Amino acid sequence: MRQRARNRRNRSAGVTCTEQYRSDNACDKSTFVAFFMGIDGGGSKTTCVVGDEASRIAQAAALGSNITRVGEENARRALHQAIRDACAAAKIVPEQLRKTCIGVAGAGRQEVARAVRTIAGEVISGEIDVAGDMEVALQAAFGAEPGIIVIAGTGSIAYGRDRQGRVGRAGGWGFAISDEGSAHWIGRAAVAALLLENDRLENDKLENDKLGNDKRENDRREKDRREKDHAAAGRSSESSILFAELKSFWRVGSLEELILVANSHPDFASLLPAVVAASDEGDEVSRHVLDLAAGELVKLAEIVLQRLFWDRSNTAGPVPVAMAGGVFCHVPAVREAFGEKLRKLDPRLVLKQEVVDPVDGALQMARQSASASNF
Repeated sequence: MRQRARNRRNRSAGVTCTEQYRSDNACDKSTFVAFFMGIDGGGSKTTCVVGDEASRIAQAAALGSNITRVGEENARRALHQAIRDACAAAKIVPEQLRKTCIGVAGAGRQEVARAVRTIAGEVISGEIDVAGDMEVALQAAFGAEPGIIVIAGTGSIAYGRDRQGRVGRAGGWGFAISDEGSAHWIGRAAVAALLLENDRLENDKLENDKLGNDKRENDRREKDRREKDHAAAGRSSESSILFAELKSFWRVGSLEELILVANSHPDFASLLPAVVAASDEGDEVSRHVLDLAAGELVKLAEIVLQRLFWDRSNTAGPVPVAMAGGVFCHVPAVREAFGEKLRKLDPRLVLKQEVVDPVDGALQMARQSASASNF
């Protein structure tokens, strides 16, 4: 009877006995496991993990759940799906979760945090904490130690903590006015660069026409003109590698159609694979855009560095920097250029080579919060 009573108390606290630990006999005290959940709610993807006190058990993913970017209903569908799928993979039900931590952009605004907590609470009965996406990423990268995390996903931000626990940020003010170096920024910059290149090529053609109409040009200039004409013909924007990739992703047939779509509030972040593919095929415009993105992300890191680690005597050694987000994860050109530019910026900066998964930080914070509430 006492054992059954203990079992009931444990289950009501979100603690249960998993199938992997269950034997033919009743579970003893050592087999009871608390389950925790960490969620990284990004603009393009939601990642959800279930773990016990020491390890990951299962993971699931869904579409983006950043309310500011996708709206409340889309965020609800994505969060509910990710939570249910992760629990199903862990062979538990959401009601068994003891503590959940959700990292999402904009969590500093009460209305965003409240909405996310309410949506998750429609599925989860346990305690729910909502934290900023940069907070869970910093936790995943450094735990309680100092350092700077630079996130480049659908959006971007740099965030850091010094040895006294003070924090600082740069960027992350929304894709319309900020998010430098992000997937959205790269997609938009690539379209803009393609159109600017088209304008330059039009100038080349006009210059060649003027040369052709000038009767006083000698044979040498005429030869140069023909060579220029030939080069310009092969460099039209609509025949470029970048345009071929962009029109495939946006399903357009001409530069005019691309311009119409680009001015209709499109999802520029979805163009990231097209820009990367064009860069891999040797397109110089795409390569330049990716290099610019790396430079913008280094600028964000520099602002946080100056704010938190300006006093070199107070740093007690190197300043660690970590990367997170889909741009760093899936675009080696940006990752490598970021590392090179960072090393030139300040010799104290030491870049962690592996890209951090913020959801690990959310899971850690769920465990820590649950542990703290026991005291």
